[in-house]
Amino acid sequence: MDPEDEFHGDQWDHTAVDVRSRFVVSLVVGKRDADTLEELVADFADRTGGAPPDLTTTDDCSTYPEVLLRQYGVEVVPARTGKPGRPKKPYKQWPKGPVYATVNKTYRKGQVAAVDRKLVYGTEKELAQALDASPASGKINTSFVERQNGTDRTYNSRKSRKTYEFSKDFVVHLAASWWVYFCYNFHHLHRGLRQRLADGTYLHRTPAMVIGLAEQPLSIAEILTMQATGHVPRSPTITHFRPRNKGPAP
Repeated sequence: MDPEDEFHGDQWDHTAVDVRSRFVVSLVVGKRDADTLEELVADFADRTGGAPPDLTTTDDCSTYPEVLLRQYGVEVVPARTGKPGRPKKPYKQWPKGPVYATVNKTYRKGQVAAVDRKLVYGTEKELAQALDASPASGKINTSFVERQNGTDRTYNSRKSRKTYEFSKDFVVHLAASWWVYFCYNFHHLHRGLRQRLADGTYLHRTPAMVIGLAEQPLSIAEILTMQATGHVPRSPTITHFRPRNKGPAP
């Protein structure tokens, strides 16, 4: 198969969002397959210290559980039994404490008819503790990433639904996607993140301000003139946007 076939046809945004700050931690644009999800989860883990979040939620894509287990699972080496035969191979086991759950929505005539929430890894007690400690929601849901997807479509006309504005140049599509996500994190003020001050006024914040990466919103001029990563070639290629790439990314 031609390697370039990977970049033809439908491409999906795969994002990892911190619910508390609404910060988009990781973005991978690609086919909806195990390789893309591996890149997303590995990039998220690398940016967050390698430990799994207290609560992780996704849709019910069947590939997520095995990918998350490979990334965050603790290796268990079975004890030798002393009996004849080949010993059991080591395997990954989900760590105690963190929880992973999925949400599956059933639609009828364009409306949500049913929502099925499923606990995949962790215990019911750990799930209850994670939800109780969550500052954002008291139930399993994926509404925050869905809301972020809607915001992305608003800012990026290449992803508008039911139009003839097709996005055919994949490198330009990637560049536009990264631009929108960077502006979302560092430039746009998020109403849901405003902080009430002692005098009754509000401090309006970006997701980057909430997690301490910025003290104030960056202007478009600042974003265009600052060096966010490193040297970027005049003509970047697809590989410059891959999160596992060791070189700089636009």
